[in-house]
Amino acid sequence: MKAFLYGLGLQFRLDIRSKTMLVTCYLVPLLFFFFMSGIFVSVDPAAGETLISSMSVFVVTMSALIGLPPSLGEVYGGEVKKVYKANGVPLSLGVVTQFISCFLHTFIVCIIIFAVAPPAFGAELPQNLPLWFCSLAALLCVTLAAGCLLGLLIRSQAKQTMAAMLLFLPSVILSGIMFPASMLPAFLRYAAFAFPATIGFGAMTASAVWQLPVLAGEFAALALAIALVLRRMYR
Repeated sequence: MKAFLYGLGLQFRLDIRSKTMLVTCYLVPLLFFFFMSGIFVSVDPAAGETLISSMSVFVVTMSALIGLPPSLGEVYGGEVKKVYKANGVPLSLGVVTQFISCFLHTFIVCIIIFAVAPPAFGAELPQNLPLWFCSLAALLCVTLAAGCLLGLLIRSQAKQTMAAMLLFLPSVILSGIMFPASMLPAFLRYAAFAFPATIGFGAMTASAVWQLPVLAGEFAALALAIALVLRRMYR
């Protein structure tokens, strides 16, 4: 346990120093929050009702799909994997420590948005705070698991970027955080539920408890896929 906590603490500090994680987990999400929140509220005052949730979904999606995969690619596509094998360290350690570290960094940014949005932009706090935080944590877990799988399957950073954008853009556009989902054609409204961001945003704004088991099922499926990929790496 001490070795695991040491590895987790080390990974957390490395992520702070990583330019990729700094930009994708902190700089860009917070700049987007401060710049776009004022626009959203000025164009549509009702946007303040869901501003905290929509900005949190953006932060989670960007951190997990764009920030996490390159870090995992560096670990499992380079010499670190050989060091793990040579010393008998489970290959899952890299995934677990980076998952938890990215979870903590992203959650910190979401807390910043949660605290700043009401006084700065007149945003309303979620009505059901326990359900909101549970939904945020569930969305974080599912999206981070998707980012981990992406980082394990695709080692080339250029291909990772392309694949990440193919997931990131539909997640942001179709989830309803940029504009009401009711404005989309019917087939796109149904297609949007293929992305965890849509389900998570619905749970955070509509207090839809039934969507939490859906996120849990998606996380279990992604975790199984990650385990299978790691098992194949041992061969």
